[in-house]
Amino acid sequence: MTRFAATSILVLIFFAIPALSAELPSRKPGLWEVQTSFGDGKIPAQVVRQCIDTATEQMMQSRAAGQRECSKRDVQKSAASTTIDSTCTLGGKTLTSHAVVIGSFDSAYTMTVTSQTEGSLGVSRTVTMAAKWIGPCAADQKPGDMIMANGTKINVLDAQKRGSPPGVPRPPQ
Repeated sequence: MTRFAATSILVLIFFAIPALSAELPSRKPGLWEVQTSFGDGKIPAQVVRQCIDTATEQMMQSRAAGQRECSKRDVQKSAASTTIDSTCTLGGKTLTSHAVVIGSFDSAYTMTVTSQTEGSLGVSRTVTMAAKWIGPCAADQKPGDMIMANGTKINVLDAQKRGSPPGVPRPPQ
């Protein structure tokens, strides 16, 4: 169950969140701590630390953007928040999302995404990500490193080279 939860979080971070990348600025380079909470409470909140630089952030956003087609995108910006409503196709399924982002991509932000998958098995989910910039990456970290709550380190750049979706480790051979 823990591996499933970790993989789910990685997929959300790298597919759901970057899907909004055209409307949101890039995060400040360095070490970010992201706490992801699921609205249904079935999966406990997870904390991931991500070491990013400008190139890694752009790669994650462009890779995620190539995984979906969006027929609708409505962006409303105010001084305090950005709201994005979109309808996208991902893996042949239609996904309708409503996202609200509050904060700064230089220091801390909160993003709440409510999504609905259409069809007979339609699923509605709410995910809240509270992210904060910790500081520069540690000396033993390189851009693309993600450190899971259990200490497991995954590098999204290495995963991309292996042909895995960013952040989703390949099963052992």
